[in-house]
Amino acid sequence: MERAVVLIQCPDQKGIIARVSNFVFERGGNILKSDQHTTDAFGGRFFMRIEFAMEGRVPREDLESGLASLAESLGAAWEIHYESTRLRMAIAVSRYDHCLVDLLYRARNGELQVDVPCVVSNHEVLRGMVEAQGIPFHYLPVEKGSKPAQERQFLDLVRDSSDFLVMARYMQVLSDGFMRAYGKDIINIHHSFLPSFKGADPYRQAYDRGVKIIGATAHFATADLDEGPIIEQAVTPVSHDDTVETLKRKGRTIEQAALSRAIHAYIEHRIIRYEHKTIVF
Repeated sequence: MERAVVLIQCPDQKGIIARVSNFVFERGGNILKSDQHTTDAFGGRFFMRIEFAMEGRVPREDLESGLASLAESLGAAWEIHYESTRLRMAIAVSRYDHCLVDLLYRARNGELQVDVPCVVSNHEVLRGMVEAQGIPFHYLPVEKGSKPAQERQFLDLVRDSSDFLVMARYMQVLSDGFMRAYGKDIINIHHSFLPSFKGADPYRQAYDRGVKIIGATAHFATADLDEGPIIEQAVTPVSHDDTVETLKRKGRTIEQAALSRAIHAYIEHRIIRYEHKTIVF
């Protein structure tokens, strides 16, 4: 039995749900979940996620050619994902290990249904922990003037071995050239409640402003630093007794939560990107 998820976005119009549902029905499929959203019932943008199971073995090429025809008639962008296709998640990290440890734990116990082909770091300190789990660890230091060569090595390691990349507190800025050459989604965890406190040392920035909550933001990485579409956010209260160090300690927990939830949504194909935003079903 084949299970699949289809994501659709198009101009809103009458009959979209009926036509997509009928498409599944005509191919012997059973709809398991269906979610939709429109920005405006008249002239808005329509978004849909539909998950279904196929009793027989419908050839993927037939399913996809039929979807392409349907999408063309709707003026829709679409994608299809199959449950049997397991995603490969490469991880980039620097010195801080809390997000990395959390992701590897969730992947090992099956909570995150992904394979981890490698971990790349600009520091050696986490090698033992990663290799103890049987995962290749690649140390790629960043020295003055070495960033282009380092990124070429990085790209060679992850371009063909991974389906997406996670920056789990990787404290380096990826160049636009790297992101274009990689050509796949990159998810970053930023340790502030974006769009507040972008850039370096956001916990110090938050402390200096006397905020009453701090946050963490998982977002798609783009060429514009900390500006990519937001996937997931988490917050925690701040007291007047807090220091920069206690903010960092509180922040580690919410960074883990926001990043793991974002990756869950990504591997379950619940995210549709639109303009500078995301629709997360």
